This record gives sequence, C-alpha cells and structure tokens, in this order.
Amino acid sequence: MPRPPHASVAFWDRYKPDLAGPTPPPEVLAFEWTQYEGHGPGVELLGRPRTALELGAAEGREASWLARRGVRVTALDLSPVQIERARRWWKDVPGLTIVEGEACAYLRETEETYDAVFSIWGAVWFTEPDELFPLVAKRLSPGGLFAFSHGETPHHLRGRQPMYGKGPAGREMTVDRWCLPPEAWAELAHRHGFADVQAQCLPAPGEQGPGTIVVRGRVP
Repeated sequence: MPRPPHASVAFWDRYKPDLAGPTPPPEVLAFEWTQYEGHGPGVELLGRPRTALELGAAEGREASWLARRGVRVTALDLSPVQIERARRWWKDVPGLTIVEGEACAYLRETEETYDAVFSIWGAVWFTEPDELFPLVAKRLSPGGLFAFSHGETPHHLRGRQPMYGKGPAGREMTVDRWCLPPEAWAELAHRHGFADVQAQCLPAPGEQGPGTIVVRGRVP
C-alpha cells in the first residue's frame, strides 16, 4: 500500500536546504527538463498550451517562467516549505497559482482541465503511475499533453524503490520512487490511453554523469 501523503511532507520540506531562509528569487532564464543547464529540449516540448499544471513544482522555477509568457499555470507541491518559498518568490507573477497538495488527491478533487500537465523531476517520479496516469488523463483537455522528466534509471533498479534522505534532527527517511526505463514508461502511458507517446533517455552532456528520462504523450 502507498504510504500516506503526510509521511513524505517532512522529507520534501528539507529539499534544497541551500534555499532556506530569506533567499532572493533566482533569475530563471530558460525552461529546463534536465539537471544540466542549457542541455536538452526546452519549453517547445509542451507545444503552445494556454493552461498548464505542474505536479511537484517545488520552488516553482519553470511554472513562473511559463506564467510570465502568458500561460495560466497552477503549480502544485506537497511541501508547505516549498509552497511558502514559491509564493514569496513569485507573488507578483500574473497567471500563476501556487497550490499545496498531493498530486492524486488534487487531480481527483479539482474540476479544472488543462492543455498540459507536466512534471520536472517531480511528483510523477514519486507517485504510483497506475493511480496517477488515469487521473492526469481525465484532467487534460482533448488533445492535451502529459510530459515529465526524471533522472536516468540505473540498470540494477526496477520498479518501486526507496530513496533515502534526512528528515528533522538528521533522522533518516525514505520516499518511494518509481525506477523505470523509457520503454516501460511508454508502455504505461499507452495502457492508460495516451497516444503519440515518446520516451527516451537523454545522455548527459559529454556523457559525464547520469542522463535524463523524458516522456510525453497526448490524450485523444
């Protein structure tokens, strides 16, 4: 059984501790899918959406970049710490709504539909796909796009795996992460009704380090 959402909150509250405190907002110069600046595809993967939902937006960099270009964006994250930072940084960005919540719960409860749902090293990587994918499909407009990225899956890992980190007072914590190769993500997307599915692993620049898995598909 999946862990209840609240079990992950403390883990993600401590995500990117270097941004803690009254740090100023960064200058976001590009929409990035990979962990390497200026490497790989950009916002063109989303097409030209009028509305978009980001799942696991953390501090909301890409969501704010997209909203500044006229897209009405909802940025969703589980962590109140990340949400507070995003709201403080991007409070003056028009068209950007920042929401605290768990991905599946939000998708079940909202009545909104979106031209694009995306996740950049975010909630898609950490949510049961057989639960999440049909919920995403229901909240997409006809022809809408689902796109996500995450780190390259090591060959020795498959399926649901624990990811370790430090919680409050240094206590070790885990969250579940779905470690799948591109072809497995593509099969899942097809199974849940997505079409025109593309899934690949982009090698790191110079192949120095792990690559990035990028997946996209559309609802009919």
